[in-house]
Amino acid sequence: MALNIKSLIFLFFSLTLLTSWSCSDDSIDSGNSDDNSVPNSNVVPSNLILTTVLQGADSNNPYGNGSGIVNFNAQAIDAVSYGFVIDGGTEVQSTDGTLLYTFNTKEGIEYYNVTVIAYSSTNDAIETSANVAVSYYIGTPPVWADEFFQTGAPNSENWTYDLGAGGWGNNEAQTYTNNAANVIVEDGVLKIMAKASGSGYTSSRLKSIGLVEFKYGRLDVRAKLPSSAGTWPAIWMLGANFPSVGWPACGEIDIMEQTGWDKNKTLGTCHWLNTSNSSYASYGLDTAISNVSSEFHVYSLEWSANSIKILVNDIQFFVMNSDGSAIPNTPFQNDFFIILNVAMGGSLGGDIPSNFTEDRMEVDYIRLFQ
Repeated sequence: MALNIKSLIFLFFSLTLLTSWSCSDDSIDSGNSDDNSVPNSNVVPSNLILTTVLQGADSNNPYGNGSGIVNFNAQAIDAVSYGFVIDGGTEVQSTDGTLLYTFNTKEGIEYYNVTVIAYSSTNDAIETSANVAVSYYIGTPPVWADEFFQTGAPNSENWTYDLGAGGWGNNEAQTYTNNAANVIVEDGVLKIMAKASGSGYTSSRLKSIGLVEFKYGRLDVRAKLPSSAGTWPAIWMLGANFPSVGWPACGEIDIMEQTGWDKNKTLGTCHWLNTSNSSYASYGLDTAISNVSSEFHVYSLEWSANSIKILVNDIQFFVMNSDGSAIPNTPFQNDFFIILNVAMGGSLGGDIPSNFTEDRMEVDYIRLFQ
């Protein structure tokens, strides 16, 4: 049957539409597209390195000069910006990876955690963290200090020990050890712990002989004292020539002693040898003080060529003329070393209660100013 002209036209348009739809479907199924753009790839930084420079740090001041100022520098491959987080605080942004930061919230030497984050152009990031020890002091920094910020045994560059029993010249009951059960640094303080041990007692006695010795200056010791009867804590000093001349010729300065029967006062005393008749000599005073076991107090020595002064919380209660006119052949013109201990019983500890188990002296810091 012959097709008319209208039928031919209709057939032509039908075939055209069918072909067009088929091509379109093929394009979708095959994933082909006229768009030739390539999706962006993620850029992840790498090799992140953080360096720290403490202002004024040197061999004598490894934790800086007391200003608390630290320069941080972070660098990473493919990083375009950085963020710094100090001790979990708010993130501080830096475009070039540098940050000048002042640690001034805690006086002394403290550890701080520093996290640095490196960001790429696609906002991908990597991070690293470090602990940094920094010194900060209000006013003039000390010439020497032990801030007891490193957990573990006391710093061997500052302290050695007296060990053993034998009464120590005062009928004391304890045996001194260097065991962690009796002496440890933790929570930012030195803890000297006296304990009942079988039929006796153990404790610890630290000394700086041969390590830290000085003549003249101000020494501040922030401490919390034991509360138990029978304990005899002391913060004191002996002449550095003690091994050769003995006691009392070497001289002794007691910055703080507390008796075992009166926990509401502390004593300051000096001991020496009266060379005019080769006899023992001493001079001492006491001062009332409250909350010595529940709160820290600062026990201080101000020592010059002419006098020795002892203070509690900056209040002077003891002064003695110590020059040659007052004390012939005075030992108080020589170097001294520091001693920290808790004795049990003895001449100033007194009777020890039968139910005593343990007590402690805690020392937050020792700072020497000259």
